[in-house]
Amino acid sequence: MNVKSCLTTMVFISSFSASALAAPVAALDYTGEYICKGNNVTVGDYEVTIYLKKNRRNSTSQVSVYDLATHTENKQSYTGQAITRGKQLAMTFKLSDAKYAEFSTGMGQFTKVGKTGWSFKNDYYEPDDTGGNYGHETCTMKPMASRPAGSAATNR
Repeated sequence: MNVKSCLTTMVFISSFSASALAAPVAALDYTGEYICKGNNVTVGDYEVTIYLKKNRRNSTSQVSVYDLATHTENKQSYTGQAITRGKQLAMTFKLSDAKYAEFSTGMGQFTKVGKTGWSFKNDYYEPDDTGGNYGHETCTMKPMASRPAGSAATNR
């Protein structure tokens, strides 16, 4: 084997190895039911339940897409979407079902809780006629054992 073919073989092998090492890591799945405690100027302290369900069809190895449903203490429901990249979170959901609905926008970060659970902190903005409302919440995944039968994370 001459020097040129030896170098060509080494370059080929090293580029193959480098591309194998750079292969995308499968995205984390945050599907679940989350109990959130939050605060904003308009409402004060509150508690809501957020359901995240991964939309596998539209997710990639880098970015995961979720259907989102929020249920408040006073039985109001809001639907929307969320996306994650790694442990970063962005979400938006309708504040009404009117033709010209306003949307709440939030961003957050996931943290591992125990072996199988997740938690996220979310900062958000809700537009309104008085200039808008800012808030924050901390949401913790409900353990599988404490969920009633049939309570999978789905839009309801």
